[in-house]
Amino acid sequence: MKNISLQDQLLNAGLTTKSKANKVKIVKRKKTQQQQKNKIEPQNQAGFWAQKARAEQLEKDRLLNEKRQRKIERRETYAQIAQLVNANKLAKDDDGNAFNFSDKNKIKTIYISDDLRKKIVSGQAVVINLGKSYEVVLRDVADKVAERDPQRVIDLSEKKSAAVDDEYADFAVPDDLVW
Repeated sequence: MKNISLQDQLLNAGLTTKSKANKVKIVKRKKTQQQQKNKIEPQNQAGFWAQKARAEQLEKDRLLNEKRQRKIERRETYAQIAQLVNANKLAKDDDGNAFNFSDKNKIKTIYISDDLRKKIVSGQAVVINLGKSYEVVLRDVADKVAERDPQRVIDLSEKKSAAVDDEYADFAVPDDLVW
């Protein structure tokens, strides 16, 4: 069989007409002339899409790496805070009085001695949130924890000073009143 072009084969089979074949030839010739005139190289669509997919994959990988890095940094920060607090925590007294405080709009309770309670109220000691537990540390240790993660520090002395406009400030609170 002779090498007959696809266009001639379609004409012989009656699937197209001579005028349609001529129009296609004219359009193709104009396109090549325009490309030569403007020196435009035909775009490699497959290469373009491959390059675009590669760029998208690189961006996705970069975002995943940043997310992993932030997660690792959070773990390292938590480990530093836990080590700092566990090394410097003040002893709680399970047989002591209940001390109630709020953390993220929830009332939490720890049992501490009266001396430790006075330190917390005066601002010398601070409660630290370690996720599942709460520990009491001195102010200087709490400042170091606040440098790493300020949300873990529950400073009760600042909340007390905000209530300066108390209507009942002139009235004495009985000594035996424990909340």
